[in-house]
Amino acid sequence: MEAFRLAVNRWGVDVLETDARLTSDGEVVLMHDAEVGRTCDGDGNVAEMSWDRLRTLDAGYHFRDLDGETPFRGRGVSIPRFEEVLGAFPHTRLNVDTKCGRVAQPLLEIIRRHRAHDRVLIAAEVETHRSAVRGYTGPWGASRRDIGRFWSAAHLRLTPWFRPDFDALQVPEFWHGIRVVSPRFVSEAHRLNLAVHVWVVDDEQDMSRFLAWGVDGIQTDRPDVLSPILEREARRPPPPGLPDSDR
Repeated sequence: MEAFRLAVNRWGVDVLETDARLTSDGEVVLMHDAEVGRTCDGDGNVAEMSWDRLRTLDAGYHFRDLDGETPFRGRGVSIPRFEEVLGAFPHTRLNVDTKCGRVAQPLLEIIRRHRAHDRVLIAAEVETHRSAVRGYTGPWGASRRDIGRFWSAAHLRLTPWFRPDFDALQVPEFWHGIRVVSPRFVSEAHRLNLAVHVWVVDDEQDMSRFLAWGVDGIQTDRPDVLSPILEREARRPPPPGLPDSDR
């Protein structure tokens, strides 16, 4: 939650990218890894742990900043529930990757309860996870299979006959040595009114290059680097939390 607050309030991030998992007692939590040990002061699988147990973990325990320090250790940082994040950022869009099929229906119920279809994009790299949330009326991210089909169509110049059932292609620049994102890939996606989001981009020159190619979104671990580039090259307003002396 602390990372989300800093990204939105200090750097003006307009979309939060995250991953959803389900606890043993049915709570939808936001956690990338299946195991908690890499980030928290504990061990165990999220799916096998109750919310009461997860909420006691120090989610900032292993985080290190660029200087190698651990500024969030012991500061009360915890694994957030999806519903808490929806409520805390009512004007921010979310990109949520369903990391397991069983999280799908509880996730949809929360989105419906908050009437948040218009600001939550559901992504699922694995096709079976995506199938579990069929019927969602909000925006969709392409599955890995969808991306492969579109990439082939774009390279064979068959996009006029391609019929997507998703709204955004969320892709790396390269995948196992094969170039995915290129100016033609972006233009062919736009021909079908599909957005292109590139991940994970932390280098300033790469950010500028992708903006010049016309991508619609950049997923980054460095909003402090991306924000001034968007201000300079995409004419986005300055971040709300940046001191005047730093602008």
